[in-house]
Amino acid sequence: MMRSKLRLRETLGLICLFLTIVALSITITITFRPLYLFDIKHLNILKDVEVDRVTLIKNYDHLMMYLNNPFEKTLVFPDFPMSDSAAFHFYEVKKLFLLCYGVLLVTLMPSVLYLKYLVKNQRLWTLIRPFQWGMFLPVLFGFFMLIGFDQFFIAFHGLFFNNDAWLFNPLTDPIINALPEAYFMHCFILFFVLLEGLFLIGVLIGKRSLKKSREKSEQFQNCSLFFFIQSSFKN
Repeated sequence: MMRSKLRLRETLGLICLFLTIVALSITITITFRPLYLFDIKHLNILKDVEVDRVTLIKNYDHLMMYLNNPFEKTLVFPDFPMSDSAAFHFYEVKKLFLLCYGVLLVTLMPSVLYLKYLVKNQRLWTLIRPFQWGMFLPVLFGFFMLIGFDQFFIAFHGLFFNNDAWLFNPLTDPIINALPEAYFMHCFILFFVLLEGLFLIGVLIGKRSLKKSREKSEQFQNCSLFFFIQSSFKN
C-alpha cells in the first residue's frame, strides 16, 4: 500500500514536471521579442508591409499585449485593418496563450516540491529514462517540420483550431504580411531547442546523481569490508 502511494506520488510529480517544462518552453518562445526583431531584418519583412520599422514593432507589441493580457478584451491594430475572421482567430490564439500560462502556474509549485522530494531522497536518477524519452519528441517533431513545414503548419492548426479563420487574406488582413510563415518556423525551432535543452539538463543531473549514489554505495561497501576484515583479525 505504501509502495503504491509512493509510485502514484512520483507519477503525478513527473507529469507535473513534464507539463511545467513544456509550458515554460512555450512561454519563453511566445514572449521572446528579440526573435521577431531579428526576423524583421533576416526575413526582410519591411518589404512586404507599408509601414516603417518603428510602426511595425509598435503593432507587433500591440498584438502581444492583447494575447498576453487576460484583461485586454479587444484587439485593434493602430496601423493595420483587420477582418472579423482574423479578430476571431487572434481571440482563439489568446485563449491558447492563457491556457499555457495557467498550466505553468498550476504545475510550477508541485514540480518544485517534486524536485525537492527527489533531491531529499536521492532519487534524481529516476528522471533519466523519462527525460530521455522526452528528448526524443522534439527530435521527432523537428524532423517532420524540416521535411515539410507547410504540412506541419497546416497539421498544427488543424489540431488546435476547428475552423479556417487562421487562413488570412492579405488584402483584408495585411497583418499577415508582418507575420510570415518563416517567422513561425523560427518560433517552433526555438521551442524545440528549449524543450530539448531542458530535458537534456534533467538527464545530465540525473546521471550525476546516479554516479554519486554509486560512489557512496561503493564507499559504504569498502568501509563495511574493511571493518569486517579488521574484526576478523582481532578475533
